[in-house]
Formats: sequence, C-alpha cells, structure tokens
Amino acid sequence: MAVKAVVFDVGETLVDETGMWERAADAAGVPRFTLMGVLGGLAARGEHHSKVWSILGVEWPASTWAAVDFYPDALPCLTRLRSSGLRVGAAGNVPLGSEAPLREHVDVLGSSGLWGVEKPASGFFDRLVAETGFDAEEIAYVGDRVDNDVQPSLAAGMVAVHIRRGPWGLLHEAPSAAIRIDSLAELPEALDAV
Repeated sequence: MAVKAVVFDVGETLVDETGMWERAADAAGVPRFTLMGVLGGLAARGEHHSKVWSILGVEWPASTWAAVDFYPDALPCLTRLRSSGLRVGAAGNVPLGSEAPLREHVDVLGSSGLWGVEKPASGFFDRLVAETGFDAEEIAYVGDRVDNDVQPSLAAGMVAVHIRRGPWGLLHEAPSAAIRIDSLAELPEALDAV
C-alpha cells in the first residue's frame, strides 16, 4: 500500500532546537554550554530531557522555538510533498500553542499539548491516524528519536522514517526503520522507493 500521508515530529526533525535551548539557558541564568552538556548526557543515558532543570537546580523557563528555527530543508520538503499530492502533517511532544508556526505549512497539525497525550504512548499515534484520515500503513512518520518516533510508529503500523540529526538522532541507531535519512531533502525520493 502506498504512502498517502507524511507526518513529521517537530523538534530536531523540522526545527533546529539550538536557539530554543540557548534562549532557555539565558532565561534560567545558566551557561549555555552547561545546559547543552547536561542535555547531551541525558540523551546518551536515554533519560527524559526535562530532567535537565532539576539537575541544574533551576525552574523550567518558558521558552519555545520560532519560525526562524526551521531547518533549511524543512519547508522545501513540506512544500514538495504537498505539491506531489501527499497529505502532510506535523505532530510532536510540544506544548499547546507552540505548534502555531507550522499551521500554514501542513494539512494536519497536532501536539502532545493539544491532544493531552505524549509520545511514545500508543494513544498519540492512534490520534495521529485519526487526524490524517488514512490507515496506519498509509502514513509515514518522520522523527529523530528511536524511542519516541521510530519504535512507536512501527508498533502503530506506520512507515517509520529515522532522520539522523540532533543529539538523539545521531546517538540512536534505528535498524528497524523503513527509511533512514540524513536530510529532509532525501525524503521524497526515499518515499518513492517504499
């Protein structure tokens, strides 16, 4: 069965989170390098990134990404997929409202904040299937994390796409992914081969 919809994780898939984390470090009053180092350690240990604040002994500051934080290959990929007739979506573990910069670029938009369920829970992927209007096997889910993106999308019956960028994307190996890419520029042709 051919892929009819492609849904993207947000952080480190469509959006380079560097600026967001730098703004968060500044708001919390901690050195940027310290924050990034602790985040890297959590990624390597397979722990949730939110633990960074308790480790640093500061409260979680309000910080989000902005439209300028899109990876250079993100919007061209979304445009190309949509123009080829695919339904395109974005859904990730982001707070309510932070998905707004994506609204004009996708057909389906969701988030853990909007849906009240976080990846890797199966309920997140069930909701994603319902929102796209296609069967799970007709949906490709693209993400950087094996634990939050690749494995649960496979378990839901989707075509799992692992993008190797960002700390988790580079640290995690995803031999079970149907497609492995280093750039979203590679995705349209990779989908043609599935």
